[in-house]
Amino acid sequence: MDDVCEGRKALNGSGPPDNQQEVTMRLITRFDAASRSTAELHALLREAFNAFASAPRGSIERSNALASLHNIEAELAVRPPGL
Repeated sequence: MDDVCEGRKALNGSGPPDNQQEVTMRLITRFDAASRSTAELHALLREAFNAFASAPRGSIERSNALASLHNIEAELAVRPPGL
């Protein structure tokens, strides 16, 4: 499993919910964000947004997802526009 997918709780796999494994997405730091390509950052931004939306209010997962969103957006803001 991709190590990026740690801060949000998600189902591992796409089958029926009989074999559920929760995966928590880790906090994406500015250092992590700086080492990723722009395309990877956009994918992480989507994952962090979905993690934020699905996490319970007041949870650590929601706080981590919000901090990840902030860090990813800050890194994207300093990059020059391009393809």
